Amino acid sequence: MEYYRIQSIDDPRFAQMYKLMQEVFPPEEVLAFDLWKEPLLDEGIHVYVAIHDNQVVGATEYRYYSDFRVAMTDFTIVGQPGLGVGRFLLKHRERDIQALAEASGTKPIGMFAEIYDPYQTMHDFGGVTPMNPYVRREVLSHIGYRKLDFPYVHPSWDHEGQAVTGLDLCFMSAYDELGELPSTLIHDFLTRYYSALPNKPEAWNQMMQGLSQKPSVKLLPL
Repeated sequence: MEYYRIQSIDDPRFAQMYKLMQEVFPPEEVLAFDLWKEPLLDEGIHVYVAIHDNQVVGATEYRYYSDFRVAMTDFTIVGQPGLGVGRFLLKHRERDIQALAEASGTKPIGMFAEIYDPYQTMHDFGGVTPMNPYVRREVLSHIGYRKLDFPYVHPSWDHEGQAVTGLDLCFMSAYDELGELPSTLIHDFLTRYYSALPNKPEAWNQMMQGLSQKPSVKLLPL
């Protein structure tokens, strides 16, 4: 397989990836095709696909915030079972984030991810077995993700300003003994991460207000 970076919506591989996104994610989680133009030009946003037999069979998007010393996995898509796509993306992403951290002279403390709660969502993720929310949650728990102990909601990526629920904000810490995160880190990270979406639901505002009123948030098993 080839690990290939996409940096333009005119890249034919982007159309393949976008089709995959539409097949596996709910509509409110998919940014409109044309609105990808600017994010793909951002050097800080890394969008890679796994190519097998000249076809996109998986994809991942991530970023590293050197001032926070945290990474964020925006999404991971395994489009076909039996090819080792998930591990292929994981290992390449790990190496890339490590290189980004070294280039910035920082040492990461961990990585955020939004992980679907299968007990809250009925979406079937295109029927692709590795994308099943029960499977994904167990795999992500196995590699070290834990959920942050607060009710999570985020603004919809369709720019409609709707509250998206059914996910947990999770964190894979670099140190197993880390039992909580400062609320200011979570608040400031989310503020920056969702700055691209101007329309925020009231539930988001309430969540952020709640975060600003507590010193820390516990990390719990998935």
